[in-house]
Order: sequence, then structure tokens, then C-alpha cells
Amino acid sequence: MTHYLLAVHGPAEMDEFGNYGSKGEMEEAFAATGAFNDKLRAEGYWVFAGGLAPASTATVVDGRAETPVVTDGPYLETKEVLGGFWVIDAPDLDVALKLAAEGSKACRGKVEVRPFDGLA
Repeated sequence: MTHYLLAVHGPAEMDEFGNYGSKGEMEEAFAATGAFNDKLRAEGYWVFAGGLAPASTATVVDGRAETPVVTDGPYLETKEVLGGFWVIDAPDLDVALKLAAEGSKACRGKVEVRPFDGLA
């Protein structure tokens, strides 16, 4: 089995309902995502998942010099950001892609699939 990151991307700027058109759509997506999470657990794919606070809450630490430099805000200024993720354990890329499609439909966002390099 291989670990895969399923990264959910969305707009950096969101309104009160995130990137959903209404409160009802947001609640439906949250419920569908919860059901998808339950499926991942039940079928043994679940490793870890989480939603992220807005990119504006990020802090970047550059510790390459003798004294670390700490900067408020995201590392990159972009129109789209990582909003959340799943780490799954799947037998192959085809299964990971199938699960990513289900996750994308549930959360109503684009999902990037990347295998871990296996060195850790």
C-alpha cells in the first residue's frame, strides 16, 4: 500500500459560506464530506485528514540562516490555496484517483493527488 495526499484546492478569498453559493450548499458539502470520511475509515483507506484555517493565518519560518526569519502570511501569494487534505493508504494510483474523484464531488473542490516518496 502507498500513502497518497489528496489536497483540496480552492479560492484564497472566500465569503461567509466559503466558496459555496449558499449556507445550504455549504452544509450539504460538509455532510457529503463527512460521509466520504466515514467511507474512507470503513474501507481502511483513512490515515489522516483535516481542513486548514485561511492562508492569511499562516506563518512562514526560514531557518536557513543563523537566526530564523519569521514572516506573517502565506509562503506564496496566489488566487488559490490549499484548503484541506486527506492522507490515504491505497494499493495503487488508480484507487487513489477514484477516491479523489469521490472526495472532489463530496467537498465540491478540485483535488490534487500526490504519492508520498516513500523515503520517510
